[in-house]
Amino acid sequence: MNANRAVRQPGLDELRLLAKVARMYHEKGIRQPQIAAELNLSQARVSRMLKQAVDVGIVHTVVTMPSGVHSDLEDELQGRYGLRDAVVVDTLGVGDDVLPALGSGAAAYLDMTLTGGHVVGISSWSETLISAVDRMPRKSVPVVDKVVQIVGGLGDAAVQMQATRLTARFAELTGGMPVYLPAPGLVGTPAVRRAMMNDVSVRDVLGTWGQLTDALVGIGSLEPSPLLQRSGNAVAEADQDELRRLGAVGDVCFRFFDEEGKLVRSTFDQRVIGVTAKELLAVPRRIGVAGGERKYSAIRAAMLGGWVNILITDLAMAHRLLDGA
Repeated sequence: MNANRAVRQPGLDELRLLAKVARMYHEKGIRQPQIAAELNLSQARVSRMLKQAVDVGIVHTVVTMPSGVHSDLEDELQGRYGLRDAVVVDTLGVGDDVLPALGSGAAAYLDMTLTGGHVVGISSWSETLISAVDRMPRKSVPVVDKVVQIVGGLGDAAVQMQATRLTARFAELTGGMPVYLPAPGLVGTPAVRRAMMNDVSVRDVLGTWGQLTDALVGIGSLEPSPLLQRSGNAVAEADQDELRRLGAVGDVCFRFFDEEGKLVRSTFDQRVIGVTAKELLAVPRRIGVAGGERKYSAIRAAMLGGWVNILITDLAMAHRLLDGA
């Protein structure tokens, strides 16, 4: 059978019956068994006629987007950047004012898509992720097995509790077991990093990274966020200068990349205690939550490099990513 065969055009009498059946079903809300009984037709024939009414143009399906829903833009982002999924959040905020809306959007997405058996890796130092977890509802049954820190969580004591709380709270809400990484995100020298990576307690956490089904991450620009600056893990000016010279535009989990999304190899990269680029790219669902005008280059590059394959962002950013401005 030729799938491309032209649709047979029915005669006028048949068109009248098709239109009658279509109106009864679509406009009057009459169920197919009742239509069959009233018109003395078999239910199977009614079903075929409803399909034929679509084929010949009697019935047209029109999807009207509710206010605040942007499925068309989400589809475009998926197609343009090869994403697995995209969520566009409607917000009037600018800059960091988008955080509450992004947090709500991410919380709703996670609530719908975490369905059981997940091992979730979570980045420690992200205000966007903190905003998301603050807005997540508690699951009535466990949907996550483990919640694993994938970047060192130690830092300035005044803000360290936020990073620890992020993992703990996410685990509490989803029913997972929290797995903390007992190390700073950034150390002074590669030698210190090697020594810490050989510590038994750190190695135990590293062993869980190969089990990850999901990674929940922020996307950073070269300029560190206020939370990161307060944490004691911020990128120093000298490191920023080196990364800038090497073409870095942003990072995921302290792994910096250039405008095409390629990993920037630097001395800074050798001092990070966290998931490697190879390990992160092996995670099936890499969910990036980021927005605000200063993040454009970083978000675009993160998608081009495959650092994230699911993006949750704001409406203005979605338009800019599609317009290429």
